Parts: sequence; C-alpha cells; structure tokens
Amino acid sequence: QLQLAQSEGDLVQPGGSLTLSCEASGFTLDYYHLGWFRQAPGKEREIISCINAVDGTTNYADSVKGRFTMSTDNAKRTVYLQMSNLKPEDTATYYCAADLFPHGTGWCPDLYAYWGQGSQVTVSS
Repeated sequence: QLQLAQSEGDLVQPGGSLTLSCEASGFTLDYYHLGWFRQAPGKEREIISCINAVDGTTNYADSVKGRFTMSTDNAKRTVYLQMSNLKPEDTATYYCAADLFPHGTGWCPDLYAYWGQGSQVTVSS
C-alpha cells in the first residue's frame, strides 16, 4: 500500500523557521512527481511547490519563493519542505503529494493520487 506520512506541524513565531517531512512507504520517490500544498482556513487548497521527476526542476509559488525550499532524500524516501522567515499568512494545513503522472495545466500539476495526512502550521506571536 502506497502511503505518505507527514511530520507534525508546529506553532512558530513570525520570522521563524520550520521543516516539514513526508516519508513514503510502499514505493520509492525516484520516479514520482512531488508536490507540497497548503490550505488556510476558509480558503481553497493551493499548490506551493513541486518537483518534476523527469528533469528534477523545482518550482515555487510567488508567495513562498525565496523563503521555502523543497527537497528530497530518495535513500530515506522522504521529501522535505524547509520554511523560513515565516509570516502569519503562512498559517495553514500543509500537505505533501506524489504521483507518477500528475495532472493539471498550471505552473505545477495540482492533481495527485497520493497524499499525506496534513501538518498544521500556525505562525503567530
């Protein structure tokens, strides 16, 4: 069974940092396209970063570019989201996702088959 297990989120002060992890079981990450999403209260889910499995490129939403870094450790079957200079508007539930053939017509695919359980990140003083 293919599963993604995320680390716990946390309460972080503005300007602080936090790294989320997402560990795959039942499959390796080598050939999977990967994405990180978030959903703030009362808002739609949005994709914030993705890694293309074919060429290894990583893309970011403008809202997180320069502050968030998405990376993988294939040996550990884990994908990470390093977040720095966090702002109150980053408060959301964060989700990782994986798919061999994700769909979507935007700057990142936004339809994936496999999802983590979500990690709550609250940025507040």
